[in-house]
Parts: sequence; structure tokens; C-alpha cells
Amino acid sequence: MTGVRPVLGWGLMREESPTRTAAFVVNRALVRDPGRFARRCRALAAARGWETLFLPTSREEHGGGLARRAAAARVGLVFAVGGDGTVRACANALAGTGVRLAIVPRGTANLTAHALGIPHRLDAALAAGFDGPDRVIDLGMADGAGFTAMAGIGLDAAVVGATRRLLKLRLGWFAYAEAGLAHLTGSPTRFTIRLDGGDPLERRARSVVVGNAGLLPGGFALLPDARPDDGLLDVGILGPASLPDWLRVGYRVLRRSRRDDRHLERLRARRVEITADAVLPRQADGEIIGPGRSLTVTVRPGALLVRSAEKVALWDRQGPPP
Repeated sequence: MTGVRPVLGWGLMREESPTRTAAFVVNRALVRDPGRFARRCRALAAARGWETLFLPTSREEHGGGLARRAAAARVGLVFAVGGDGTVRACANALAGTGVRLAIVPRGTANLTAHALGIPHRLDAALAAGFDGPDRVIDLGMADGAGFTAMAGIGLDAAVVGATRRLLKLRLGWFAYAEAGLAHLTGSPTRFTIRLDGGDPLERRARSVVVGNAGLLPGGFALLPDARPDDGLLDVGILGPASLPDWLRVGYRVLRRSRRDDRHLERLRARRVEITADAVLPRQADGEIIGPGRSLTVTVRPGALLVRSAEKVALWDRQGPPP
């Protein structure tokens, strides 16, 4: 690839020719056998004429600085090897650069990888990264914190914060469900939501989430119309306060129903300003970003160049609800 043409409002800038090197930003905590993993990556890369560069994360460096270092070295491809946190760190570093981001999912939820159709199996994920088609997607910004999948304030962030790390390693996305059971009942919070500078909307809810992609852990489509390449954000207002309420919402999510009511309402905008009447936990792509009374979410259209597994991505194939 010699340069990338501008796309949408933010565009992608890459004028110099990249090297034939693939950098692997690796979350070592999520790779069981690093030696075997590296050998397999080198073998599949060499078969396609690529050199490899391995950049392991650390407690101090979660991947963003490593991805920036790789981009500065003019690599042709950066693999984020880990969960949504590693993908988010790399995406923030590569946004607007024109450097391709590929994903080897090794985390709990893997929401962005799932939306792009990236399989968990190593060889298949590497094949998607090396051979899959390019897609240009948006990057969400939650109070300055970039995200590729979803950000939120309230219950969703509380569940993220309560999910035990060791349980995630053992049970995967079921660990979120285990943590969520303790938060099913509770008093709603009064939220004020302003979309694209319009009139404020007053809602009593447990959580407000804003999605670039609309998937929950486990691949459930909370926001079935969300597309990470449409320049829009999809908003979900969750109001269940009892087990029967949650069962109704769960049934609608499983059926991918677009019907709205006081328990689940979906909206769309380019700028979402959320204010709560209490200090609440907040998250972006499953990473806690600190408690607060407000969250402002915007979108950077066409900011990120990614590799997907198929020419037709998951959000193109979902179709109408049953």
C-alpha cells in the first residue's frame, strides 16, 4: 500500500511506503505459551513474505506506546494480541495514521474482533490479519478516551469493575454475567441526555451506553443497528430495576428486537452528552475510566484502518430481526 486516500471527515494519512513488517503488540498475560505463539506467528508471516516484530506489553505499557513506536518505524501491519483493552490502546495510537490494525483475540469479551468476524483460533485470526480485506471504521471518544466498541456510565461500568480478573481467565464472558447478578436490582438514576446539541431528554435508568459497535460480551446485540463505519453513535438507555424487567430486556436482545420502551430505548447521534444526578462508574471498551457525573461521547469518522475476516462484516449480515 503506497499511501491511503482520505476517508470521511478525519481521513487517514500515510504518504510514505510501509515496510513489509508486521508488529505484534502482545498482552503477555493472555498468551499461555509465548514461545510457541511467536514461532507460529513467524511461520505464517514468513509464508506470506512478512518480517515480524514482537512488542510485549507490561504493567506500565498497555500497548498504546508500543503501537506508536511500530507506526513510527513504518510497519505495514500492527496486530493487537489480547482483549478489548489491548485493541483499544492500539486503536488510539493508530487512529488517523493509515497503519492497518489486525486483531488476535485473546481476551474475555473481544467485542471488536467479534464485530469484524475475527475468529479466536490463532491460525484463522492471523490469516484474517495478513489476508483479510481492509475496512475503514470509526473511533468513539468518551471524555477523550478512545474506544472501538462501547462506552458507558452506570450499571455497565459497575459490572465491569466488579468482574474478577481470575474468573474472566477461567470463564470468559460468563464472568461478566456472574458479576451482573449482584447488580440486577437497584434504584434508577436520573439522567439528562442531549443528542447533537438538541433538547435535553430526561430519563430514569440504570445505565446509558454508547456504542460504535453494538455487541455485549457473548456476542449479544444490544444495539442491533450499530455499525462502526457509519459515522454515528448508537445510544442504549437501560432501565430495568427487577428480575422480570431484565428477563424482558434479555428476550428482546436475544431476538434482536428494535422495539423501545422504558426498559430499553435506543437512539442515534454524533455527539452524546450524558449527565447523572450522582457520581457513577464509567467505562470504555471494558476499561474503567474513573467515576463521574457526566460522560460526553463523540465520534471520529473513518479514523481507523482495520483488517476484517470477510468482505461482508458481521454488521452487514445481521439483517432484520426475526
